Amino acid sequence: MTELYRFSDVGKKFFAPGDELEIFRNINLVVDEGETLAIVGTSGSGKSSLLHLMGALDAPTSGEVLFEGRDMALMRPEGKAVFRNRIVGFVFQFHHLLPEFSAVENVAMPAIIGGGRPSDALIEAGGLLDRMGLGERIHSKTATLSGGERQRVAIARAIFLRPRVLLADEPTGNLDEGTGSTVGALLRELNRERSMTLVIVTHNRELAAGMDRVMELKAGKLLPQKLN
Repeated sequence: MTELYRFSDVGKKFFAPGDELEIFRNINLVVDEGETLAIVGTSGSGKSSLLHLMGALDAPTSGEVLFEGRDMALMRPEGKAVFRNRIVGFVFQFHHLLPEFSAVENVAMPAIIGGGRPSDALIEAGGLLDRMGLGERIHSKTATLSGGERQRVAIARAIFLRPRVLLADEPTGNLDEGTGSTVGALLRELNRERSMTLVIVTHNRELAAGMDRVMELKAGKLLPQKLN
């Protein structure tokens, strides 16, 4: 398989006046293109911080995070913006949808902001939502949707521009067990259909067990786990 990410002795600290907090240290990790990876761990262990490094939302305090052999810390701001818009899609526990817009408008928004033709973007977004079982809800304001429906809208928005990587931070954290299982199955299906690399941060052991590989972030170290 083709290597996509490489973490080499990566550490992350947060600094405050007169204090510093080490989140993790000496993280070494390789993520191959097309694989699915779950990162588990207790709250506050640094899982989201690790995901933010993959998405060029943050930079390590020490070590290197490489994407296709390129040090992400050396990307120019405009390069990081393109990376976040075109290469990586994000799904968060809290959907960050725009409540004043419909489901289809939320999904099409990345393409419209990027200069795409609104009419074409809306047609394609509607087709994607229909594929996700939301064909009858595309014109509904997102505030009127259920939690599971909003999460599917958020996933559709994240994958609309066909990113090579999907980073999901607790994608089932606010969902009931049945809806969470549906969302997890959808993510795995998208990975298979699009050969899209999938990295998930989760407390959900069932969701994690469905991934190709599971790592646990514990006491500042990343360790392989077997959940099956």
